Amino acid sequence: MREPATATAEPQVRTLRRAVLNTLVYADLFDYPLTDSEIRRYLIGEAAATSRVTALLDGDAGLRRHVDRTGDWVHLTHRSHLAKVRRDRAAMSADLWPIARHFGAWIARLPFVRLVGVTGALAMNNATVGDDIDLFILVQPGRLWLCRLFILAIVRLAGHQGTTLCPNFLLSTDHLRLSERNLFTAHEIAQMVPLTRTPWYDAFLDANDWVRDFLPNAFGNASTGEARRDRRSATRVATRLLSTRLFDPLERWEMERKVRRLRARQEREGGSVAFSVHECRGHFAAHDARILATYSDRLAAYAAALS
Repeated sequence: MREPATATAEPQVRTLRRAVLNTLVYADLFDYPLTDSEIRRYLIGEAAATSRVTALLDGDAGLRRHVDRTGDWVHLTHRSHLAKVRRDRAAMSADLWPIARHFGAWIARLPFVRLVGVTGALAMNNATVGDDIDLFILVQPGRLWLCRLFILAIVRLAGHQGTTLCPNFLLSTDHLRLSERNLFTAHEIAQMVPLTRTPWYDAFLDANDWVRDFLPNAFGNASTGEARRDRRSATRVATRLLSTRLFDPLERWEMERKVRRLRARQEREGGSVAFSVHECRGHFAAHDARILATYSDRLAAYAAALS
């Protein structure tokens, strides 16, 4: 009587084993071991409870050939040194967070800004010495490029103080659904830490519900950031004034001027970029493409274990 149940359970075990190993392989590309709950949150392509993940990690002989534990962290075999790497990077990230919040608050007070979020390594407390602070910013429609101009003034100010801010993704609130849909982008969205709590964060997640196809469990523990303070009266007045049609030509001029420069940089460096009235995505040097290609190669090496 037990054979049918075993036959039914075995494909489920294989599916979960594949998802867990896929998830650890991807995290390993960033030298980042995971806790059981983090494996569950970032589990690729499979919805599962943490208890199921832990039971598999502890009890599945096939998985144990490729996976090991160091303290609370799970990693691929022969990668136990990543426990120290994670501790060291968490300490470096802790030093960066007050700086990110400080300048993020300044940016959040600018005209047209609707949301400021930290992305990249810092969002995962995985920053290394000299890392930039990557920022994702939602802005009022029709003023993306003027808003970017104001943001760059704060970027320069931060630079004079020894901090490198990288606002490499600005998006208009009337075009929230991203066209770039892959595992790398899904992770960037799921990992993003909003610095201010506004309705636009939830709206952005809702518009990009495709992320759940890659990371079904990702949004359960999403950080909501600090409550946004009321805008200063000067900012409200400036926003109303700069939103008038009088400044439309200036917006177009700034866009045309900057897009020419950014296109020239794209020709030199390549990358996943997009420049329009609705979007300024400056992910140069094709970091995302390299990560996804390396991930695919690593999975091929684990093909037998994943079968």
